[in-house]
Amino acid sequence: MSMLTPPGMGGEYRITGDKYPRMRRPDGRRRIVLAVIASAAVVGLIGWGTLQLIDVFTGGHKASAAGAATGKCDRGSAASSAHVPKSGAQPKPLPRPGQITVNVFNATPRGGLAKSTADELKKRGFAIGKVGNATKEFDKKVKGAGILLGAKAAADTALPVLGTQLAGAERKSDGRKGGEVDLVIGAQFKNLAKKEDADRALATLAKPKSTSTPSGKKKNC
Repeated sequence: MSMLTPPGMGGEYRITGDKYPRMRRPDGRRRIVLAVIASAAVVGLIGWGTLQLIDVFTGGHKASAAGAATGKCDRGSAASSAHVPKSGAQPKPLPRPGQITVNVFNATPRGGLAKSTADELKKRGFAIGKVGNATKEFDKKVKGAGILLGAKAAADTALPVLGTQLAGAERKSDGRKGGEVDLVIGAQFKNLAKKEDADRALATLAKPKSTSTPSGKKKNC
């Protein structure tokens, strides 16, 4: 063994006069991987910071804070303002039976139906107008229990109230100007609804519909 051979090399690495072992540095791949990871992290932080600045300058934080304070879901300023209901909107008040004048017409071949029906409606508090046979437009042409006919303004006022007295009656509007409504008795008419059933339906109709969110339930945002 040569005097220039390092200890521990044995005979594998023998140094002669013109050759010597090269001591290489550790592989640089680890450094490259770490550098790539660090660069990606820096790019991600820069992007996140940019989004935060955009959110601040466009008012995103203010909208979210306002939604949290009022308990409303934040769906964007334009969408939120477009769906805000009018604060003063109220449903039309329903008239009482005594405020409704009903004309009763019989469109069936059976006699006496118009008068008996009008008498029963009068007992239930309705004001009675004309009583008689139906016009040619409806005579023997009403297949159902009956038709409730009135002006367009009566579609969500007088007609629903009268409808509680005759289940299954069809509702229609015409061009009349007055507030009177017609009850045209049809082929399937048997009797008016039982008074207790009609009163129950009328009480349910008069109850205002609640638009508030039930307590204990969260809104789906």
